[in-house]
Amino acid sequence: MQVDYIIVGLGLAGLAFAEELERNDKSYIIYEDYSQNSSRVAGGVYNPVILKRFTPVWDAFDQLNIAIPFYAALEQKLNIQIDYPLDIYRIFTSVEEQNNWFNACDKPFFENYMIPKIIKNNNQGINAPFGLGSVTNTGKIDTKALLDAYIDYLQKRDLIVNEGFEYSKVIFNEDHVKYKTITAKKIVFCEGYGVVKNPFFKDIPLKEAKGELLTIHSPNLNINYIIKSSVFIMPLGNDTYKVGATFNWTDKTLNPTEEAKDELENKLKKIINVPYKVIDQKAGIRPTVKDRRPIIGTHPNNPQLAILNGLGTRGVMLAPKMAKQLYNHLENDEQLSKEVDISRF
Repeated sequence: MQVDYIIVGLGLAGLAFAEELERNDKSYIIYEDYSQNSSRVAGGVYNPVILKRFTPVWDAFDQLNIAIPFYAALEQKLNIQIDYPLDIYRIFTSVEEQNNWFNACDKPFFENYMIPKIIKNNNQGINAPFGLGSVTNTGKIDTKALLDAYIDYLQKRDLIVNEGFEYSKVIFNEDHVKYKTITAKKIVFCEGYGVVKNPFFKDIPLKEAKGELLTIHSPNLNINYIIKSSVFIMPLGNDTYKVGATFNWTDKTLNPTEEAKDELENKLKKIINVPYKVIDQKAGIRPTVKDRRPIIGTHPNNPQLAILNGLGTRGVMLAPKMAKQLYNHLENDEQLSKEVDISRF
Protein backbone atom coordinates (compact mmCIF):
# COMPACT_ATOMS: atom_id res chain seq x y z
CA MET A 1 0.00 0.00 0.00
CA GLN A 2 1.15 3.53 -0.81
CA VAL A 3 -0.35 6.55 0.98
CA ASP A 4 0.59 10.14 1.55
CA TYR A 5 0.22 9.91 5.33
CA ILE A 6 0.05 7.46 8.18
CA ILE A 7 -1.81 8.91 11.16
CA VAL A 8 -1.20 7.35 14.56
CA GLY A 9 -4.05 7.97 16.98
CA LEU A 10 -7.69 8.89 16.46
CA GLY A 11 -8.73 11.42 19.04
CA LEU A 12 -9.76 14.92 18.09
CA ALA A 13 -6.25 15.67 16.80
CA GLY A 14 -6.07 12.65 14.49
CA LEU A 15 -9.62 13.18 13.26
CA ALA A 16 -8.98 16.84 12.47
CA PHE A 17 -5.80 16.02 10.56
CA ALA A 18 -7.57 13.28 8.60
CA GLU A 19 -10.24 15.79 7.61
CA GLU A 20 -7.57 18.23 6.47
CA LEU A 21 -6.05 15.50 4.30
CA GLU A 22 -9.43 14.63 2.77
CA ARG A 23 -10.12 18.26 1.92
CA ASN A 24 -6.82 18.33 0.05
CA ASP A 25 -7.23 14.97 -1.70
CA LYS A 26 -4.41 13.29 0.19
CA SER A 27 -4.47 9.58 0.95
CA TYR A 28 -3.99 8.19 4.44
CA ILE A 29 -4.36 5.26 6.80
CA ILE A 30 -4.96 5.55 10.56
CA TYR A 31 -3.63 3.30 13.33
CA GLU A 32 -5.70 3.32 16.52
CA ASP A 33 -5.43 0.98 19.50
CA TYR A 34 -8.07 2.71 21.70
CA SER A 35 -5.63 3.01 24.61
CA GLN A 36 -6.32 6.74 25.06
CA ASN A 37 -9.77 8.15 25.71
CA SER A 38 -9.36 11.79 26.74
CA SER A 39 -11.14 13.01 23.57
CA ARG A 40 -13.95 10.53 24.10
CA VAL A 41 -14.72 11.40 27.73
CA ALA A 42 -14.10 15.16 27.40
CA GLY A 43 -16.78 17.70 28.22
CA GLY A 44 -16.37 19.07 24.70
CA VAL A 45 -17.19 22.66 25.64
CA TYR A 46 -16.24 25.51 23.32
CA ASN A 47 -16.03 28.79 25.15
CA PRO A 48 -13.65 31.74 24.55
CA VAL A 49 -13.83 33.03 28.14
CA ILE A 50 -11.74 31.79 31.06
CA LEU A 51 -14.47 31.91 33.67
CA LYS A 52 -12.18 31.78 36.66
CA ARG A 53 -10.67 35.19 35.90
CA PHE A 54 -12.96 36.56 33.14
CA THR A 55 -10.11 36.74 30.63
CA PRO A 56 -9.90 35.64 26.97
CA VAL A 57 -8.80 32.15 26.02
CA TRP A 58 -5.57 32.30 24.02
CA ASP A 59 -6.25 32.68 20.27
CA ALA A 60 -9.94 31.95 20.84
CA PHE A 61 -11.31 34.15 18.05
CA ASP A 62 -9.32 32.39 15.32
CA GLN A 63 -9.90 28.96 16.79
CA LEU A 64 -13.68 29.36 16.88
CA ASN A 65 -13.82 30.83 13.37
CA ILE A 66 -12.26 27.61 12.12
CA ALA A 67 -13.84 25.14 14.55
CA ILE A 68 -17.54 26.04 14.21
CA PRO A 69 -17.65 25.54 10.39
CA PHE A 70 -15.45 22.45 10.80
CA TYR A 71 -17.99 20.71 13.05
CA ALA A 72 -20.90 21.88 10.93
CA ALA A 73 -19.28 20.24 7.90
CA LEU A 74 -18.80 17.02 9.88
CA GLU A 75 -22.47 17.02 10.85
CA GLN A 76 -23.37 17.13 7.14
CA LYS A 77 -20.77 14.54 6.19
CA LEU A 78 -21.67 12.02 8.90
CA ASN A 79 -25.40 12.86 9.02
CA ILE A 80 -25.43 13.32 12.81
CA GLN A 81 -25.77 16.16 15.28
CA ILE A 82 -22.66 16.82 17.34
CA ASP A 83 -22.81 20.59 17.96
CA TYR A 84 -25.19 21.63 20.73
CA PRO A 85 -25.28 25.42 21.31
CA LEU A 86 -25.59 26.04 25.05
CA ASP A 87 -25.22 29.21 27.09
CA ILE A 88 -22.94 29.02 30.10
CA TYR A 89 -24.05 30.45 33.43
CA ARG A 90 -21.25 31.38 35.81
CA ILE A 91 -22.29 31.35 39.48
CA PHE A 92 -21.01 34.42 41.34
CA THR A 93 -19.74 33.87 44.87
CA SER A 94 -19.31 37.53 45.91
CA VAL A 95 -20.02 41.15 45.03
CA GLU A 96 -16.38 41.43 43.97
CA GLU A 97 -16.94 38.78 41.31
CA GLN A 98 -20.00 40.67 40.08
CA ASN A 99 -17.87 43.82 39.71
CA ASN A 100 -15.13 41.90 37.91
CA TRP A 101 -17.76 40.57 35.53
CA PHE A 102 -18.91 44.05 34.54
CA ASN A 103 -15.31 45.22 34.12
CA ALA A 104 -14.67 42.35 31.71
CA CYS A 105 -17.89 42.98 29.80
CA ASP A 106 -16.60 46.45 28.88
CA LYS A 107 -13.72 44.97 26.89
CA PRO A 108 -14.32 44.72 23.12
CA PHE A 109 -13.37 41.03 22.87
CA PHE A 110 -16.24 39.97 25.11
CA GLU A 111 -19.07 41.96 23.56
CA ASN A 112 -20.34 38.98 21.54
CA TYR A 113 -20.13 36.59 24.48
CA MET A 114 -20.62 38.08 27.95
CA ILE A 115 -24.00 39.57 28.82
CA PRO A 116 -23.48 42.77 30.90
CA LYS A 117 -25.99 42.12 33.65
CA ILE A 118 -26.49 40.02 36.76
CA ILE A 119 -29.04 37.29 36.18
CA LYS A 120 -31.22 36.50 39.17
CA ASN A 121 -31.35 32.83 39.98
CA ASN A 122 -34.93 31.55 39.67
CA ASN A 123 -34.05 27.86 39.76
CA GLN A 124 -34.66 26.55 43.27
CA GLY A 125 -32.38 23.60 42.56
CA ILE A 126 -29.31 25.85 42.24
CA ASN A 127 -27.50 27.75 44.99
CA ALA A 128 -26.59 31.15 43.56
CA PRO A 129 -27.38 33.93 46.10
CA PHE A 130 -25.15 36.41 44.24
CA GLY A 131 -26.73 35.62 40.88
CA LEU A 132 -25.20 34.43 37.65
CA GLY A 133 -23.37 35.78 34.62
CA SER A 134 -24.34 34.52 31.17
CA VAL A 135 -21.93 33.65 28.35
CA THR A 136 -23.58 33.15 24.97
CA ASN A 137 -22.47 31.87 21.55
CA THR A 138 -20.97 28.87 23.33
CA GLY A 139 -21.84 25.19 23.41
CA LYS A 140 -20.57 21.63 23.40
CA ILE A 141 -19.42 19.09 20.85
CA ASP A 142 -20.52 15.52 21.52
CA THR A 143 -17.04 14.08 21.09
CA LYS A 144 -18.02 10.47 21.76
CA ALA A 145 -20.75 10.54 19.10
CA LEU A 146 -18.34 12.23 16.69
CA LEU A 147 -15.56 9.70 17.19
CA ASP A 148 -17.95 6.72 17.03
CA ALA A 149 -19.43 7.96 13.75
CA TYR A 150 -16.00 8.76 12.31
CA ILE A 151 -14.65 5.32 13.13
CA ASP A 152 -17.63 3.82 11.30
CA TYR A 153 -16.90 6.12 8.35
CA LEU A 154 -13.25 5.00 8.28
CA GLN A 155 -14.02 1.30 8.69
CA LYS A 156 -16.38 1.31 5.71
CA ARG A 157 -13.53 2.71 3.60
CA ASP A 158 -10.75 0.51 5.03
CA LEU A 159 -8.92 3.59 6.30
CA ILE A 160 -8.33 2.45 9.88
CA VAL A 161 -6.23 -0.34 11.37
CA ASN A 162 -7.30 -1.31 14.87
CA GLU A 163 -3.95 -2.12 16.40
CA GLY A 164 -1.06 -0.48 18.18
CA PHE A 165 1.72 1.17 16.21
CA GLU A 166 5.11 -0.58 16.34
CA TYR A 167 7.71 2.19 16.30
CA SER A 168 10.58 -0.22 15.68
CA LYS A 169 9.08 -1.19 12.32
CA VAL A 170 9.59 2.28 10.79
CA ILE A 171 12.25 2.32 8.06
CA PHE A 172 13.48 5.72 6.93
CA ASN A 173 14.26 6.69 3.36
CA GLU A 174 15.26 10.05 1.99
CA ASP A 175 11.79 11.20 0.95
CA HIS A 176 9.47 8.61 2.50
CA VAL A 177 9.09 5.98 5.21
CA LYS A 178 8.16 2.34 5.14
CA TYR A 179 6.05 0.78 7.86
CA LYS A 180 5.43 -2.93 7.47
CA THR A 181 3.73 -3.17 4.05
CA ILE A 182 2.94 0.56 3.78
CA THR A 183 4.96 3.27 2.07
CA ALA A 184 4.12 6.81 3.13
CA LYS A 185 5.52 10.29 2.66
CA LYS A 186 5.04 11.13 6.33
CA ILE A 187 3.79 9.78 9.65
CA VAL A 188 1.84 12.14 11.92
CA PHE A 189 1.62 11.12 15.57
CA CYS A 190 -1.64 12.24 17.24
CA GLU A 191 -1.38 10.01 20.28
CA GLY A 192 -2.29 12.29 23.17
CA TYR A 193 -0.83 10.96 26.40
CA GLY A 194 0.18 7.81 24.51
CA VAL A 195 3.14 9.79 23.13
CA VAL A 196 5.05 8.97 26.34
CA LYS A 197 5.74 5.55 24.75
CA ASN A 198 6.86 7.08 21.44
CA PRO A 199 10.68 6.88 21.15
CA PHE A 200 10.76 9.58 18.49
CA PHE A 201 9.02 12.24 20.60
CA LYS A 202 9.65 10.93 24.12
CA ASP A 203 11.28 14.17 25.25
CA ILE A 204 8.38 16.56 24.69
CA PRO A 205 7.51 18.25 28.02
CA LEU A 206 4.05 16.88 28.70
CA LYS A 207 2.47 17.94 31.98
CA GLU A 208 -0.39 15.50 31.68
CA ALA A 209 -3.33 15.64 34.05
CA LYS A 210 -5.85 12.92 34.77
CA GLY A 211 -9.42 14.14 34.72
CA GLU A 212 -12.53 12.39 35.98
CA LEU A 213 -16.18 13.16 35.31
CA LEU A 214 -19.49 11.93 36.67
CA THR A 215 -22.80 11.44 34.93
CA ILE A 216 -25.76 12.05 37.21
CA HIS A 217 -29.51 11.67 36.94
CA SER A 218 -31.48 14.49 38.57
CA PRO A 219 -35.12 14.92 37.48
CA ASN A 220 -35.61 18.10 39.54
CA LEU A 221 -32.55 20.03 38.41
CA ASN A 222 -34.16 21.32 35.20
CA ILE A 223 -31.38 23.27 33.46
CA ASN A 224 -30.88 23.61 29.72
CA TYR A 225 -27.57 25.49 29.98
CA ILE A 226 -24.12 24.77 31.36
CA ILE A 227 -23.48 25.76 34.97
CA LYS A 228 -19.91 26.78 35.82
CA SER A 229 -18.71 27.06 39.38
CA SER A 230 -16.11 24.93 41.18
CA VAL A 231 -17.28 22.22 38.77
CA PHE A 232 -19.29 22.38 35.56
CA ILE A 233 -22.73 20.82 35.17
CA MET A 234 -23.67 20.06 31.56
CA PRO A 235 -27.12 18.88 30.43
CA LEU A 236 -27.12 15.70 28.34
CA GLY A 237 -30.88 15.26 27.97
CA ASN A 238 -33.38 13.01 29.75
CA ASP A 239 -32.57 14.60 33.13
CA THR A 240 -28.95 13.47 32.94
CA TYR A 241 -25.96 15.76 33.42
CA LYS A 242 -22.19 15.53 33.12
CA VAL A 243 -20.28 16.89 36.12
CA GLY A 244 -16.56 17.62 36.03
CA ALA A 245 -13.78 17.73 36.23
CA THR A 246 -10.90 16.80 38.47
CA PHE A 247 -7.19 17.46 37.94
CA ASN A 248 -4.75 14.83 39.18
CA TRP A 249 -1.09 15.34 38.26
CA THR A 250 0.26 12.06 39.65
CA ASP A 251 -2.17 9.23 38.82
CA LYS A 252 -1.60 8.11 35.22
CA THR A 253 -4.13 5.28 35.13
CA LEU A 254 -7.49 5.36 33.37
CA ASN A 255 -9.26 3.85 36.37
CA PRO A 256 -12.02 5.97 37.96
CA THR A 257 -11.33 6.58 41.65
CA GLU A 258 -13.47 6.95 44.73
CA GLU A 259 -11.36 9.97 45.70
CA ALA A 260 -12.33 11.85 42.54
CA LYS A 261 -15.97 10.86 42.95
CA ASP A 262 -15.99 12.25 46.49
CA GLU A 263 -14.30 15.47 45.35
CA LEU A 264 -16.83 16.05 42.58
CA GLU A 265 -19.81 15.22 44.77
CA ASN A 266 -18.64 17.49 47.58
CA LYS A 267 -18.39 20.39 45.15
CA LEU A 268 -21.65 19.48 43.43
CA LYS A 269 -23.59 19.49 46.70
CA LYS A 270 -22.56 23.10 47.29
CA ILE A 271 -24.02 24.11 43.93
CA ILE A 272 -27.29 22.18 43.76
CA ASN A 273 -29.80 21.25 46.45
CA VAL A 274 -31.95 18.67 44.67
CA PRO A 275 -31.60 14.87 44.77
CA TYR A 276 -29.40 13.15 42.20
CA LYS A 277 -27.95 9.72 41.51
CA VAL A 278 -24.49 9.01 40.07
CA ILE A 279 -24.98 6.69 37.10
CA ASP A 280 -21.51 6.72 35.52
CA GLN A 281 -17.91 7.80 36.09
CA LYS A 282 -15.17 8.16 33.48
CA ALA A 283 -11.48 9.05 33.54
CA GLY A 284 -8.99 10.23 30.92
CA ILE A 285 -5.49 11.68 30.71
CA ARG A 286 -5.33 15.19 29.26
CA PRO A 287 -2.24 15.70 27.05
CA THR A 288 -1.32 19.09 28.48
CA VAL A 289 2.05 20.77 27.86
CA LYS A 290 3.94 22.68 30.54
CA ASP A 291 3.37 26.04 28.80
CA ARG A 292 -0.29 25.19 28.05
CA ARG A 293 0.17 25.42 24.28
CA PRO A 294 -0.15 22.64 21.69
CA ILE A 295 2.88 20.99 20.15
CA ILE A 296 3.02 20.66 16.37
CA GLY A 297 5.87 20.28 13.91
CA THR A 298 8.41 17.79 12.58
CA HIS A 299 11.10 15.70 14.19
CA PRO A 300 14.47 17.54 14.17
CA ASN A 301 16.35 14.59 12.65
CA ASN A 302 13.59 12.78 10.75
CA PRO A 303 11.44 15.30 8.85
CA GLN A 304 9.22 12.44 7.65
CA LEU A 305 7.82 12.32 11.21
CA ALA A 306 5.44 14.96 12.55
CA ILE A 307 3.47 15.49 15.73
CA LEU A 308 0.11 17.03 16.63
CA ASN A 309 -0.35 16.88 20.38
CA GLY A 310 -0.82 18.83 23.60
CA LEU A 311 -4.38 20.03 23.01
CA GLY A 312 -5.12 19.82 26.73
CA THR A 313 -8.54 20.86 28.00
CA ARG A 314 -9.59 22.82 24.89
CA GLY A 315 -9.24 20.16 22.23
CA VAL A 316 -12.53 20.89 20.45
CA MET A 317 -11.41 24.47 19.83
CA LEU A 318 -7.76 23.78 19.08
CA ALA A 319 -7.83 20.63 16.92
CA PRO A 320 -9.20 22.08 13.65
CA LYS A 321 -6.82 25.06 13.57
CA MET A 322 -3.78 23.07 14.66
CA ALA A 323 -4.46 20.41 12.01
CA LYS A 324 -4.76 23.07 9.33
CA GLN A 325 -1.56 24.78 10.46
CA LEU A 326 0.39 21.52 10.54
CA TYR A 327 -0.89 20.52 7.09
CA ASN A 328 0.14 23.86 5.58
CA HIS A 329 3.55 23.53 7.20
CA LEU A 330 4.11 20.02 5.85
CA GLU A 331 2.68 20.53 2.38
CA ASN A 332 3.19 24.24 1.66
CA ASP A 333 6.21 24.97 3.85
CA GLU A 334 4.28 27.61 5.78
CA GLN A 335 5.94 28.69 9.00
CA LEU A 336 4.39 27.48 12.23
CA SER A 337 3.28 29.91 14.91
CA LYS A 338 6.10 30.20 17.41
CA GLU A 339 3.68 29.55 20.30
CA VAL A 340 2.96 26.01 19.08
CA ASP A 341 6.10 25.04 17.13
CA ILE A 342 7.81 22.00 18.64
CA SER A 343 11.14 23.73 18.06
CA ARG A 344 10.47 25.98 21.06
CA PHE A 345 11.62 23.03 23.17
